[in-house]
Amino acid sequence: MDFVLDKSLGHIISRTSHKLKSDLAKGLSAYDVTTEQWALLTRLWEHDGISQRELSERLFKDQPTTTRILDKVEQKGLVVRRAAPGDRRCSLVCLTAAGEQLKEILVPVAQKSLDRALKGFSLQEQEQLRGLLDRIWRNLD
Repeated sequence: MDFVLDKSLGHIISRTSHKLKSDLAKGLSAYDVTTEQWALLTRLWEHDGISQRELSERLFKDQPTTTRILDKVEQKGLVVRRAAPGDRRCSLVCLTAAGEQLKEILVPVAQKSLDRALKGFSLQEQEQLRGLLDRIWRNLD
């Protein structure tokens, strides 16, 4: 059987992911936020005050990478790290008021990017696509 990279599902998913990330990056750049920083902020908007370790897990990043991203958003005044009560070795990551306020600005930017990507897809097709991709994810666990 001949292998054709452009027909490989893994390649198609990878290039699509790259294109989605690139389009989102264009929209976020006006606000000096990278896609990695966007993902971190999004996780904190969902669960503010979680540990740095849990944040790494939710981002699917290793701890050093999460620390690097956190350093940048902390320098921008969007988050602060606080010692966890009862365990000063554990850092909790908390949004600042500026980090909270960015949600109202950045969520519409991300939604606009996603709307472009899903143009012509019915809601049913979008749900089906999510389901299929989630199934691939679960199969690889």
